[in-house]
Amino acid sequence: MALKVLVGSSNPSKIEGVKMGFKRFFKNVEIKGIRVKSGVSSQPLTFEETIKGAVLRGWRALNKEEGDYGVGIEAGLIRFPGTITGFMDFQVCAIVDVNEEVTLGVGPGFEFPPRAVKEVIEDKAKELGESMARITGIIDIGKNIGAIGWLSKNKMLRDELTSIAVIMALIPRLNRELYGGSFRKIRELLSEIF
Repeated sequence: MALKVLVGSSNPSKIEGVKMGFKRFFKNVEIKGIRVKSGVSSQPLTFEETIKGAVLRGWRALNKEEGDYGVGIEAGLIRFPGTITGFMDFQVCAIVDVNEEVTLGVGPGFEFPPRAVKEVIEDKAKELGESMARITGIIDIGKNIGAIGWLSKNKMLRDELTSIAVIMALIPRLNRELYGGSFRKIRELLSEIF
């Protein structure tokens, strides 16, 4: 029987990234996107808010339909000293199971252009994708190659970036015996960060 993974998003790039990550370890996997609310702002600006959005997306997907795992992907613009803009973008992946246990992973961070960051910080754009659409001329850039695709000259696409965060979140699940046998519960994790 196929492992059923529900992604808390209808974004094709996020769904494909989750699929790429799980398929590295599981042969028989069914991936399905489920539209849910993140429970956070459209552009998280802290790791805590980004984690919360990822956890809630995964949990809400799993509560909408029966499956083995709910996966949430949330990108956040996080303060990062030493960068040109003072911020880096990171994707957080939360994998939630039917026991309400959560494992987290983070993908590589990268810096958005100063104009995009400034528009978000000054509330001229709701999220980085909106600003990047103006800069690139690509509508819904986050649903296809992503800003990372455009900025990296198509050498790293958004689904690839997402898959890295997914793999990082799978590590404790692939090595459960090394992590004490059980993982953080959703409510415990959310109460700790909020």
